[in-house]
Amino acid sequence: MKIVHAADVHLDSPLQGLARYPGAPVDAIRQATGRALAALVDTCLAEEAPILIIAGDLFDGAWRDYRTGLTFVKEMNRLRDVGTRVLVVRGNHDAESAIAKTLDWPAHVTFFSASAPESLKFEALGVAVTGQSFATRAVVDDLSVRYPAPVPGLVNFAVLHTSADGREGHATYAPCTVSNLRASGYHYWALGHVHAREVLSESPWIVFPGNLQGRHARELGPKGATVVTIDGGVITHVVHRTLDVVRWEQLDVPVKEASPDHVLDATLDAVDALRKVEPDRLLALRVNFRVPVALAPWFEAQRTTLEASVRAEIGRVRDDVWFEKMQLAVQKSAGATLATLVHGLIDADEQLRNALSDELKPLLKKLPPTASDGLSDDVAIGNLLDEARALLAHRMKEAE
Repeated sequence: MKIVHAADVHLDSPLQGLARYPGAPVDAIRQATGRALAALVDTCLAEEAPILIIAGDLFDGAWRDYRTGLTFVKEMNRLRDVGTRVLVVRGNHDAESAIAKTLDWPAHVTFFSASAPESLKFEALGVAVTGQSFATRAVVDDLSVRYPAPVPGLVNFAVLHTSADGREGHATYAPCTVSNLRASGYHYWALGHVHAREVLSESPWIVFPGNLQGRHARELGPKGATVVTIDGGVITHVVHRTLDVVRWEQLDVPVKEASPDHVLDATLDAVDALRKVEPDRLLALRVNFRVPVALAPWFEAQRTTLEASVRAEIGRVRDDVWFEKMQLAVQKSAGATLATLVHGLIDADEQLRNALSDELKPLLKKLPPTASDGLSDDVAIGNLLDEARALLAHRMKEAE
């Protein structure tokens, strides 16, 4: 038996500011969350999953109109026809206080109460699911401590929208500790709120599935949901299923020549390589041009022209790739970087200098007196280190 765990659908997220980008596939990106929801339903149907869990932020906020709710109902009705139950907690974006409009939800869709945790038992499946919704956008209490003891004899799922013990880039809502979740007795904690997939524990399972669809260039890589397999009353497999229809990626392109044709060819080669790995979805690319120091002034002077030509050529040859933005990363040579590092260590790290001194003093004593010109050991060693640094710089320059 399979149970599907998703979170952070953000249905009909407005994606503000997208129209500022030249040639942006606005319609395709605006429709992405709805199409990803359809892909989630397709997965439930293919896996014959009797339960779909959505761990918060199904909606991005107050609906602009009823079409957002109707889109959800339309997709859920596909699951009603096969008897799949849909269990939803509300998160900070779609808390009870944040959604003014409402619909009569289908009977097979349950939104967990915001007043207290509630447990739903599915005896025929051998499963119980417990959850609590957000009443308001800013829930700062640890909701997990209110969850009741697991139901004996069943595989127990707990659904919680939470920042857990804190995640960079995510507001602190319903904070909790992994150790407390582990000690709760639940077999699987179905979490939401954090948009990157993360498995916090495998015994018991504590999982952020990540958001269903990346919405901008800070939400990179594969997005989707988690499929949980139960066999013989135990969880046997937990796997990620990629469901996004638009993939946001950062693409590194090394620039080795001061030539517009070289920049264009290098970019198209990198795009083609990525396209082979991800052939089935629209790619929204932020391109990082890695430029050596010597070429940086030329590249910066040509930047506007280069960006326009790369954008135009990608748009001409590929209708499944959108060049979102370019970034310039100036790279120092490896030799220069290493030399700077070594020099800095010798100058700044007194402990390292003392260690080198201890190593060199026995050698000095074996040299004839004329070798140190009567200098003290410390001065002689300092001179040796200066000579060594000069030799290192020379060798590195030759290597470059």
